[in-house]
Formats: sequence, structure tokens, C-alpha cells
Amino acid sequence: MKKAIKLTHRIATHDDIPLILTLMNAAIAENMKDFLSPAEISAAQATMGLDTTLIDDRTYFVIEANHEGHVRMVGCGGWGMRKTLYGGNHTVGRDDRLSNPKTDAARIRAMYTHPHWTRMGIGTLLLDLGETAARDAGFKTIELGSTLAGEPLYAARGYVEVRRDEQPTENGAKNVIIVMRKQL
Repeated sequence: MKKAIKLTHRIATHDDIPLILTLMNAAIAENMKDFLSPAEISAAQATMGLDTTLIDDRTYFVIEANHEGHVRMVGCGGWGMRKTLYGGNHTVGRDDRLSNPKTDAARIRAMYTHPHWTRMGIGTLLLDLGETAARDAGFKTIELGSTLAGEPLYAARGYVEVRRDEQPTENGAKNVIIVMRKQL
């Protein structure tokens, strides 16, 4: 029988950025292999990444596990109160204006799980944290821009596809973003 691992969470800080970036890169490279070709993974990397406004806004979480006596960062993600739907600091088309909770949706943003820690409830914990915080901030609806790899989790958690956006990338592969929405 597998021993249960206790997961803890906290708000990310700028000091976490190096470990967050390492975790993100590993998750993108490994967790998408069953869904995307190497060229498509490379294309996804062009739009994925860390958005430091989430850290500045204190809406980004770090998930940690105490494993074999060491605390390890095993996941990260959060929610956004800005209009930007997905992507990192470098992503084209960002809109950092604040959303109005009465008329706009909050955003689930930048969720990543370390490849050795998938299927252990980290994504579900991140969604619970983000949805609760967005609801507490007055939002009634929440949206996200999903990858093909993330779509099964979000659909299982009640998110409904609104549309699929295909963006051509420099390497010729298409980057697919699935816009999904849920009532809070």
C-alpha cells in the first residue's frame, strides 16, 4: 500500500522563481509527451511560462511535499484577477488590466505539476485553491486556457469548452489553447 503524502501550500514569492521555472520546464517537457509531438511541445513553450504579476498579486501558489525528510516543490499554479488568460511574461497579447468581478471571469493560470508527482491530487488542490480565492474575491465565473494535456482534468472538474484557438508558431507547429469556463 502506498503511503499517503501530505501536501502543503503557500503563496509563492519572488524567491521561489528559480524553482518554479525548473518545475515548469520539467512539466512542459515531460507531462505533454502523451498529448503532443516534440514540435508541438516546443510550440507550447513559446506561450507557456511564468507570469510574475501572479506572484506580485499574491494569487500564485506553491505546492510542497515532505518526501524522505526533504521539502520539495511538487506543483505550482494559481488564479488571476487580470484579463490575461494564459502565458508568461514574454507571451504576446497580454492584458494586465484588472478584471471586474461583477462582469468578468477570474482566470486559472499557470498550473504545473512535477513529472514525478502527477496523479497525486496536485492539480485538484491547485484548482480548489484558485476557485476558492476567486470566489472569495467576488468572482462568479472562472476561465482558463488549457493545453491538450490539461483538458481531461479541467473537464472532470466541471470546466466546459468555450472554443479552441490554434496559433501558428515559428517552428510550423500549431499551438492549441482550449478556452474553458466554469460557474463558481
